Amino acid sequence: MHDYSVIFDMDGVIFDSEKCCLHCWTEIAKRYNLPNIKDVFYKCIGTNKVQSEMIVEEAYSEQYGAGIAKKLMGESSLLFHELYDNGNLDLKPGVVDILEYLKQNGIKMAVASSTRKAVVETELSDAGLLGYFDKIIGGDAVRISKPNPEIYLLACRTLEVEPENTFAIEDSFNGIRAAHAAGMRPIMVPDMIPPDEEMKQISEVICKDLYEVISFLDNV
Repeated sequence: MHDYSVIFDMDGVIFDSEKCCLHCWTEIAKRYNLPNIKDVFYKCIGTNKVQSEMIVEEAYSEQYGAGIAKKLMGESSLLFHELYDNGNLDLKPGVVDILEYLKQNGIKMAVASSTRKAVVETELSDAGLLGYFDKIIGGDAVRISKPNPEIYLLACRTLEVEPENTFAIEDSFNGIRAAHAAGMRPIMVPDMIPPDEEMKQISEVICKDLYEVISFLDNV
């Protein structure tokens, strides 16, 4: 019997959604002639809505006026839902395989996402994945987003597991930092941004995809 639990990030780990988000941000940025949108987007990966708004506002408000973050993010969100709701989000390779593997081994599972809980539940439900998870923790449940460990500590308490016996599967730098700060066992599966030396130091392992994570867990 494997003596561990697993908590997943969602965007970029379960769903191939970050490239979809970037597409939407890029399209809306064209409306407002916002430069360097990709660089600003990358800074927002792994943060919640409030922090993302602050990052965008800091980048653009001086030149484009206060409130530009709400315009960009609000219109991008509308476009995202228009394009990708109702099960249109692609899954990352190996998602169903790892969820089935963990389920068959009786492993407790949760999601800890910076996205609001209602959106997390809807997207997982649309994809037929919601039933795999024992608990769902959204970014609206905490005051401070990743890289602060609050969401992972809350997820461990909610799942009734100890952080040191719990793997966190993450794609973002902020997510890995949060899991590490929570005293968990971070597994990085990079999505849009490759790992740097910091990530190599604080991750227990870096896997190219979720199939590699299964192989790793099988030897734990």
